[in-house]
Amino acid sequence: MQNPIIELEELTKSYGSVKAVDHLSLTIGRGEIFGLLGPNGAGKTTAILMMLGLTEPDSGIARVCGINATSNPIAVKRKVGYMPDSVGFYDGMTAAENLMYIGRLNGITENELLPKIQATMETVGLADEMHKKTSVYSRGMKQRLGLADLLIREPEVVILDEPTLGIDPTGIKDFLTLIHRLSRQQGLTVLLSSHHLHQVQQVCDRVGIFVSGKLVVEGNMDTLSRNLFGEASFAVQVTFRNNPDELRGHTEALMKLPGVRNVTLQENGIDISCAENITPDIVRFLVHQGLDITSVHKKEFGLDEIYHRYFENNQKHISNGKSTGLFQRSFFRRNNV
Repeated sequence: MQNPIIELEELTKSYGSVKAVDHLSLTIGRGEIFGLLGPNGAGKTTAILMMLGLTEPDSGIARVCGINATSNPIAVKRKVGYMPDSVGFYDGMTAAENLMYIGRLNGITENELLPKIQATMETVGLADEMHKKTSVYSRGMKQRLGLADLLIREPEVVILDEPTLGIDPTGIKDFLTLIHRLSRQQGLTVLLSSHHLHQVQQVCDRVGIFVSGKLVVEGNMDTLSRNLFGEASFAVQVTFRNNPDELRGHTEALMKLPGVRNVTLQENGIDISCAENITPDIVRFLVHQGLDITSVHKKEFGLDEIYHRYFENNQKHISNGKSTGLFQRSFFRRNNV
């Protein structure tokens, strides 16, 4: 990978008999948003702590911005902004006063500090709230203020550990949109750790699924989808006013369209599996056949399906099958999957 900014090589950490992180190797490029996805207890936070030099690995190397995080953690902290799942501020101080205090601790001069605070609060959408005490801030506002805390230090890498816990759906959407915009505008590299599949899919360029201390698969959505679903990684569901008998004669003709891999006749429609998104071609063909289409639904396999299918077909990739089942069941319960 060109311009790697996070490089993990065979990173391993155990607590007693429990292997929290098991030979983790991962490379994240500059300006990339990478989602580290997995159930609580999978080892995501332990991996992050090793990247920050806050805990030492038993073996392996973590390099961030080209710096060994174990042997030179202070230098890494100057390059990285880390936001845990719960951000704390001094409630008796305003947001601006909190940022002023943080800025001074980080050696930002007084002349630079006020303009930085103003600009950063505008960036995170809190300019009108900056002189309010943080005791009246909502959870979502505190998360935005936590992001401002990172940004005034101008980090090269931002690590967010479960950043949307306890935020309402609108706040989550706004927060993720902000993260995506900052990464694209400022070239920030973002590592987003979460167990919420949909949120990760919304914002990340690539994802890695992390279970029982192992990174079991990683890649972008198209790559993961094709790896798991083969050439039939897109699906189109078409419903008709016509009765099923009228549809039977068209299934064989649909199979001849380039990219179509499978056609299944349903009670009031047809399901078509494809190697690529050829929805317009399918619709044009069916209309030309004189069929009365009532709806068309294009489905691209998302992270929910990928997560399910991966563990249905690839249990062998996890060393401890019993613990995998427990992790998987708890993960699905938490996410109502």
